[in-house]
Amino acid sequence: MSDGTAAAYSLERAWVDGAVRDDVLVEVADGRFTAVTWGSGVVESPRPAGDPDTGAPRRLPGLTVPGLANCHSHAFHRALRGRTQRERGTFWTWREQMYAVAGRLDPELYFRLARAAYREMAAAGIASVGEFHYLHHRPDGREYDDPNAMGHALVAAGAEAGVRVVLLDTCYLSSGFGAPPEGVQVRYSDGDAVRWAERVAELQAPYAGAAIHSVRAVPREQLATVVEAAAGRPLHVHLSEQVAENEACLAAHGMTPTELLADAGALGPLTSAVHATHLTDRDVSLLGSAAAYSCFCPTTERDLGDGIGPSRALRSAGSPVTLGSDSHAVVDLLEEARALELDERLATQARGHWTASELLEAATALGHASLGLADAGRIEVGARADLVTLDTASVRTAGTGADEATAVFAAGAADVLHVVVDGRVVATRDDHEDIGRELAAAIEEVWR
Repeated sequence: MSDGTAAAYSLERAWVDGAVRDDVLVEVADGRFTAVTWGSGVVESPRPAGDPDTGAPRRLPGLTVPGLANCHSHAFHRALRGRTQRERGTFWTWREQMYAVAGRLDPELYFRLARAAYREMAAAGIASVGEFHYLHHRPDGREYDDPNAMGHALVAAGAEAGVRVVLLDTCYLSSGFGAPPEGVQVRYSDGDAVRWAERVAELQAPYAGAAIHSVRAVPREQLATVVEAAAGRPLHVHLSEQVAENEACLAAHGMTPTELLADAGALGPLTSAVHATHLTDRDVSLLGSAAAYSCFCPTTERDLGDGIGPSRALRSAGSPVTLGSDSHAVVDLLEEARALELDERLATQARGHWTASELLEAATALGHASLGLADAGRIEVGARADLVTLDTASVRTAGTGADEATAVFAAGAADVLHVVVDGRVVATRDDHEDIGRELAAAIEEVWR
């Protein structure tokens, strides 16, 4: 996304190298940090112009953290917010409305909805999005003239919104173990994994990975095809989100979903297990020994009543934990981060499972690494120049210390003042009203 220009920012406070520093100077060229200096730090490059008129660095008051990584997104779910809660709402009423939205989108409307959703994410400090994409074909299952038209719409939407969309094209072949796709699900299916892989090979996206929707949606004998097609790239999968999934897998295969993935060779350091909620001790061990990521989406897991997963146990076993907004009931990665700790407190009736620094790392460097962007999520020389500046004087953050605990346990998306991605300013607080109008127009058209 770099436009090749140089810039410099003077940060009142910034989270750098695992600690909050005062008066940090960052210099940027070609979308990357060329110098990060504080105190008596060493300047590693000639100073580029900051302010175009004076040449002075642009001052950003507040607390600045690296760009956030939203590792699990279904962009079209943004149209569901506030609607699935009516008359109490159950998982099944949510699912019915989700399928209704999925059946109404074409590439043009999907582009408009996704662009608005990604702009909301940018304004919340999200620099990169792992888009778990399975809405592939026409409503009747036929391919568009461009078989990747829906995926290309998402990529274009991210580019206009100013965020990196890592397109995780998803293999989805069955509605359940041994059952064919039903209803709108025919849009999701390529028929078999070979045809899915052939279509994905033609996808044009600067950042891409792959996904297994779930072990129920990809037959056991076809999992290896997806794993092979994803070689060298991120591979994400919904895993054990609900107890019913585990029970059905045990009935069909005599093993848990995690064990089935391990048997298929699908677990490794580029794998992300999304939700990872209902796991056995052996499941935790398998994910940890494979160094697979575990992506938690606490606000969605709350919204759907899924349960509380063993985040700390996974981290202790060797599975790095990352975060996602999933269905976008909330778009606030800081809320997702603190929920990891707060939900553990509810599950264990004890405090102190995660430090603020660990949670901030999950939302930044670890999240980016899980998306294949290991050069993002840190304010350091050579990294992608992503900056998220938080208001430390709002009604939520005032008096909280203006440190990493403020970011994780006090601040939220509403406190994001200024966002830079790849060296370009992509959002400020002044954009909120315009983003709201764009969201309202796109969602109104979806439900029309």
